[in-house]
Amino acid sequence: MDNVRLFLFLALAFTGMLLYQSWQEDYGPKPVGSAQQAPILPQAVDSAVPDAPAVAPAGNGTAPAPSAVAPMASGRLVAVHTDKLWLQIDTRGGTVVQAKLADYPVSVKTPDIKFQLMGTNPQDFFIAQSGLIGGKKERAPTHEAMFSATAERYDLAVGQDQMNVDLVWTSADGVKVTKRFTFYRGSHKVGLTHIVENGSGSAWNGRDYRQLQRGEPADSGNAFMYTYTGGAIYSETDKYQKYSFAKLAEGQLDRDATDGWVAMIQHYFLGAIVPPRGESAHFYGKSVGANRYVIGAYGPVASVAPGASHQFGGELVIGPKLQEELAGIAKGLDLTVDYGWLTFIAQPMYWVLEWIDDWVGNWGWTIIIFTILIKGVFFKLSETSYKSMANMRKLAPRMQALKDRYGDDKQRMQQAMMEMYKTEKINPLGGCLPMLVQIPFFISLYWVLLESVELRQAPWILWIDDLSIKDPYFVLPLLMGVTMFIQQKLNPAPPDPMQAKIMMALPVVFTAMFAFFPSGLVLYWFVNNLLSIAQQYVITRRIEQGEKA
Repeated sequence: MDNVRLFLFLALAFTGMLLYQSWQEDYGPKPVGSAQQAPILPQAVDSAVPDAPAVAPAGNGTAPAPSAVAPMASGRLVAVHTDKLWLQIDTRGGTVVQAKLADYPVSVKTPDIKFQLMGTNPQDFFIAQSGLIGGKKERAPTHEAMFSATAERYDLAVGQDQMNVDLVWTSADGVKVTKRFTFYRGSHKVGLTHIVENGSGSAWNGRDYRQLQRGEPADSGNAFMYTYTGGAIYSETDKYQKYSFAKLAEGQLDRDATDGWVAMIQHYFLGAIVPPRGESAHFYGKSVGANRYVIGAYGPVASVAPGASHQFGGELVIGPKLQEELAGIAKGLDLTVDYGWLTFIAQPMYWVLEWIDDWVGNWGWTIIIFTILIKGVFFKLSETSYKSMANMRKLAPRMQALKDRYGDDKQRMQQAMMEMYKTEKINPLGGCLPMLVQIPFFISLYWVLLESVELRQAPWILWIDDLSIKDPYFVLPLLMGVTMFIQQKLNPAPPDPMQAKIMMALPVVFTAMFAFFPSGLVLYWFVNNLLSIAQQYVITRRIEQGEKA
């Protein structure tokens, strides 16, 4: 941080940003739905399954009417282990009822306990459901149908790059549906295909659907580090948009899209549904009671002739928000790493940070090197600011003399001060304007360091073994507070005693606030302060000694 004033500017900017986001949530323009209205749910308005629009000229299909909260683990649990994912799939509906991430422990202190992204625990309920909806006469397996599996556990073997896990459902009239999960080595992507083999004597008509159901968390964590949890979609027409749980409950998500996706996202991780490329899908959202919400997509109707077969394709993504991997799965999926309206600045910053980390292999040193680069980019702006403040500091005794001379006559004092500025060729705003230019870049870096899953459990040195959480011993925040105090001493003291007392309290206030920030962010502020102190000290000393800075 260049000086205490920049902290104040940033605090004001953050407040304005949060107010704007809040206003957008309550009063901003609502997403425009598709021209096709969502069909009315038959009978069970609280059903977690989308209704079945007409799949045959005869009329609307009949959707099942399950309870609002789907029963869990009512079938047999099938375990699937790959190098990236540990899943449990319920044979009732083929629902993913548990997902653990093999590369992401809960804590650095418990490396064998893997982070659970999906599960049926009421406190963090999150599952992935899918199924088929038949026409008026056709039977089809929804996420409540009973499937059979040939094994209770599947493991991706060494040297095996791909593995299929098949669940099978068969109707009394000879229609066989195979729900196939395809797992890939080194990927958090899961292929999800419904293979319909029509062994009946008449055509089978139906469509597929996939949806994510999750509960709303009780709180959003640290008040100083709000991160979004809720729905998100991407479409070619409207690009990336977020749908809060409230918007899903209101049914605001109701549109057609091609080459898009829907997701439930949270800090660092996501679950996403990606329909087949080039295929039109309908996105929907709703509340299903018990503080749970659904976001999903269903595809177009397919007609399968007797003796023929058809595949409904698509993909699930269950894992961390790794931008390179997500961008390779679907267009716009990397935008779930949400840098807000400053993405155009934050994204290049992330690329540079990633490049540096590939070189040094330690995110702590990466942050330090990047801080030095940023300081170099803004060197001339900072120099202008410091020169202005050094000149103001040099005039401090004369300003105090003016205050003593004019006392409470503020108008005459202001006139005398402006005359002094004009004579000395000093712009009193010269120290502020260069800082304002830098604010968007500082805020962007804040979001990059906050949103990047690469910092999760990334060690630096000594006691800092996780840059994504607060310093356990508060050493970095205290050091940052000391650097703020030193910077304050290098700046001109405010002429007003009350302002001076407030400025003296700011290092304490910001130290207390930064004590709960991720240590990676505090490390950036601390190193930036050190560089700023060095630059400001040299410039101030030169000016005070009458040398040309």
